[in-house]
Amino acid sequence: MDKAHTLLVENKMKTMMKTQAIVTLALLGITMPALATEQNRWYFGAGGGLTLANIAQQEIIADLLAAGYETTEFHDNDSDFGYKLYVGYQLNPYLALEGGYFDLGAFDYTATTIPAGIKTGALSFSGWNMDAVGTITLTERSSLIARVGLHEGTTKTHFTGSGAVNVLNSDYRNKDIDYKIGVGYQYKVNDAWSLRLEAERFRIDDAVGNTGHVDFYSLNVVYRFGTRTHAPVAATPPPPVQEPAPRPVAVATEQYCAELGIQFEIGNENIERVNREPILVLATFLEKYPDTTAIIQGHTDNVGTAADNQRLSEQRANSLRNYLIREHGINASRLTAVGFGESQPIASNSSAQGQQANRRINTVIDCATDIAGLSTLPARTTLAMALEFDIESSAVQSKYHSQLESVAKYMQLNPDVMVTLEGHTDNANPATAQRISQERAQSVADYLVQTLKVDRSRLNVEGFGATRRDTYNITASHRQENRRVNIVIGYPN
Repeated sequence: MDKAHTLLVENKMKTMMKTQAIVTLALLGITMPALATEQNRWYFGAGGGLTLANIAQQEIIADLLAAGYETTEFHDNDSDFGYKLYVGYQLNPYLALEGGYFDLGAFDYTATTIPAGIKTGALSFSGWNMDAVGTITLTERSSLIARVGLHEGTTKTHFTGSGAVNVLNSDYRNKDIDYKIGVGYQYKVNDAWSLRLEAERFRIDDAVGNTGHVDFYSLNVVYRFGTRTHAPVAATPPPPVQEPAPRPVAVATEQYCAELGIQFEIGNENIERVNREPILVLATFLEKYPDTTAIIQGHTDNVGTAADNQRLSEQRANSLRNYLIREHGINASRLTAVGFGESQPIASNSSAQGQQANRRINTVIDCATDIAGLSTLPARTTLAMALEFDIESSAVQSKYHSQLESVAKYMQLNPDVMVTLEGHTDNANPATAQRISQERAQSVADYLVQTLKVDRSRLNVEGFGATRRDTYNITASHRQENRRVNIVIGYPN
């Protein structure tokens, strides 16, 4: 067996070993525990695919001619299998850092010469890299990625000669730092797993004075730590509350039960203005029937860790319990706060609307028996509407003028109502967010006063910056929904 054939056999064996390594590492990635608990920050990836090298054919032929050999045939093998393993950290929704190891395989050529002889050469390339990876969101699940980075690559080159071709130095080795670039497409299978198709170009030095590049086309599997991979749970109602046996009475009775649903903004446990009117009805019911008790149930969506969601649901339930005690004087012994975390969704968590529906409070009141019948204070209407804004703009768009006219007319017909204008933004820096949210709310107030002649004393203007998000700022449409002014029409306390 000649040296060229031996070299090709060795290359095939190396390819088989690399394939086995990829399979082993992929299985390892599937079984790795979540080493980090912060949602969507740390991730691990593995990929493999086709590598193509630009072998410097003209330079090789010129070198042979300078040494006294005319090349009659030239054959090259410029493709192989490559793989990479990497760990990344997501700095924000648009930028991540990745570092890892890569092996782009081996490439070889055979040149036949006059005087009669054969020269063969083989090159392999591997090393370590550090990249900045940018993301452009297309849909809720898909995105484009682009990368630029540096790599410390090791090039190994081996030459053999036969016949008239004499090779003086057969082995060369070079380690150098150079650049790499790449683009790709990513598809989010679920919160934990994603697939990537990538094309990358590595600039290399072949260790004998020639520079070139190797292109790497890969399919990647990415696993994000601190997430769960279960499918959305079908909506299930909260467990029924055991009703106490009705007390014996001398005349016919009626039973009344109530359930209250309050939704929350992302990561928020505060009682919003729009919820205070229905809470007033709940408090009036409890005041009229002092023997009744209420179980306050807190719920969340499935974004974040299970432990964090459990804690947030308990905080939300306790927030409503404390509000009833503090603002309406309900005896604390009659109110029980329970947190269910993300375990009882009423909608699919695969959409922003479903997540918002799952961020809620259910208040289940046991049944009351009343001989005279129920006569609690009826609910007064509390309305809320949202006006969206362009990026960094506080100008009221003309498409909302008719809605604002309706608000002004409603205020004229109902002189007791007050209007609160709540300004919000997406994920701008805190100082800018607070300023622009206040400007947006003030802009709506000025339009109501100056154009529609609303009494300014009936308007309350507040800016909340980016602290009260309706959605998670993942897509452009989500960020648009967070750039808003909420108009809350209600009654004074």
